[in-house]
Parts: sequence; C-alpha cells; structure tokens
Amino acid sequence: MSNKGFHVAVVGATGAVGQQMLKTLEERNFPIKTLTLLSSARSAGKTVSFRGEDVTIQEAKPESFEGIDIALFSAGGSVSQVLAPEAAKRGAVVIDNTSAFRMDPEVPLVVPEVNKEDLRKHKGIIANPNCSTIQMLVALEPIRQAHGLKKVIVSTYQAVSGAGAKAVEELYNQTKAIVNNEPFEPQILPVGSDKKHYQIAFNAIPQIDKFQDNGFTYEEMKMINETKKIMHMDDLPVAATCVRLPVATGHSESLYFETEKGGLTASDIQALLKDAPGVVLQDNPAEQVYPMPADCVGKNDVFVGRIRKDLDTDNGFHMWVVSDNLLKGAAWNSVQIAETLIEMEIVTEK
Repeated sequence: MSNKGFHVAVVGATGAVGQQMLKTLEERNFPIKTLTLLSSARSAGKTVSFRGEDVTIQEAKPESFEGIDIALFSAGGSVSQVLAPEAAKRGAVVIDNTSAFRMDPEVPLVVPEVNKEDLRKHKGIIANPNCSTIQMLVALEPIRQAHGLKKVIVSTYQAVSGAGAKAVEELYNQTKAIVNNEPFEPQILPVGSDKKHYQIAFNAIPQIDKFQDNGFTYEEMKMINETKKIMHMDDLPVAATCVRLPVATGHSESLYFETEKGGLTASDIQALLKDAPGVVLQDNPAEQVYPMPADCVGKNDVFVGRIRKDLDTDNGFHMWVVSDNLLKGAAWNSVQIAETLIEMEIVTEK
C-alpha cells in the first residue's frame, strides 16, 4: 500500500460480491492507503491476496471501523443493519450492497450514470441498488433525459449467482445429475421459500424472493420502488416480472418502455445509447448481433440490443439489456460510487 489514498474496509470479503469488490478495487487501481478486510468470526484469520500482499481477515465489530474512510458492505442485510450505522458513526462513508437501507428516505440510492448528485445528500450511508434495477436504469436514463419516460414494463431472466455461491453449485450438481440420469433433491431455489424448492437446471423459476400480498415478489417490488426513487419519479408506472434461469452469471432483461415524446424511431434510440456512459450497443439483427450473458461475464458495462419500435404504440419501444450481475449489478457499481465520491470531493483523504 502507498502512503497516499484512503483507508478502505470491505465487509463480507469472503463472499462472491466481496471477492469481486476486491478484484475491482485492484483492477481500477483504487487509491488505497490501508485495506481492512472484515467478515464473520468463522472467516476471521483467513488471508486474501491483494496487490501481491496477503491481507488477514478480521471479525467485523463496531470498533473495526475506527479510522476507516470508505466501507464497502456486502455481508447480508442483517449485518448491514447492525454495523453500517456503527461505521457511519465512526466517520466512515458506507456503501451498502444489501437491501437494508435502499428505501430509507434518508439514504441515497445511487447509480452513478443516473443520479450521482444524490451522493451529496448522504448522511454516512449510501445504498447500492438491486442488480436488475441498476442495469435497467443505465440503459433507460439517456432515453429519459432526451425524450422523457412514461411507462416501464420489464421481464428479467436472472442468473443463479444472484442467489449466491451455493445456488450456483446446486445448478451445476443438478445439471450433472440430469445428464447422468441420477436422482437429486432441490434444496436452495427459490431462495427465501418456506414451502418448497424447485429444480433450476433445464428449468425457469418465475419466483425470485418471497411473494407479497399484491402478487408481486419482493424482487419485483424492489425494481419497481427503486426505479421510482432513483429517477425521482414517484408517479412513473413500472411493472416487473422476475424469473430465475439456469445461467451462472449475467442477468438479462426484456424491456418495454414508453417515451413522453412521440414520433421517434428505433434509430433515434440507438443513436442515444451508442455513446451513453456505461452502455455498449450491440444491435445488428441482420448479422445476429445482440447481447448475451455468456459474453458479458467479467465486463463492467451494460449491453443493449434488439431495439425496436412497438407495432401498436407510437411512443413504445422494446429492447434487450444484459449485464454481469456481480459487477455492474453489485461490485463495480459500489466501487464506482466510491470513485464518484472522490471525484466530486465528497470524500477526501484524512
């Protein structure tokens, strides 16, 4: 570590997103003076390599955050609820990757390409949105800025890694069992189910998280409510259907939206997205060019294609949006928030 930079903590350093956070911090050459890795008591004492040095993981406690400048949290909502306020109380700026604070009116919910100015309102804690919300809004924001936004309907095709490493392992094990004609017992998906679990290999499960009284799942309500909060559009009609597919990494979305402005063409939308921040346009149906999750793994961008005008609604459009849910959907957006805090001089070296 150098003498210049920030004292950064990563909470949940041994998890899938925590590991991606460390990898992203390293790849981005983030200005780190001191790195503190925090996790449960079970993982304390293990070492993780960072920039060629072994860093020992410590048990996360309130006093662990003394002297921390930026704390990246990805250890589950219950941990964040207890420790994030303790970290903020000790002067750290918390960037929380869980759902614990997303809808708290006192906590900014930020996608840097969309609402980075909300970072100036933080009171010690900043929330990282749901992975599916992030990629959708990165794709929609340039359109909203230019032509307004009247309605959003999204169907997601979400990767198993969004449910954790054990769910990915179950996908692989089920696939092997089916191919080899062996018995298996689903035990994990859908996560949060208190009734039954279903096969994910060679299947599609139209449930992510628990069902709410209104018939939508909690994941779907996250997308609906987070979109309105991030875009500051409480009256925007948004509907979501979230489906788990047997894909290890990379969320896909089929997106229908209506603009305030009429008379637009698919080419107008393509032109907006061609140079939009964080977006890669892959849209050439004649050559079968379109985004796919297998191609987005390990990449920070949001990939957009299949842009076409609705056949019946003049201001309606369809498009296909794909992104690595562990990167832009989690680790990269968190680190990007931290970078933006530094660029905007909201966080400065102590």
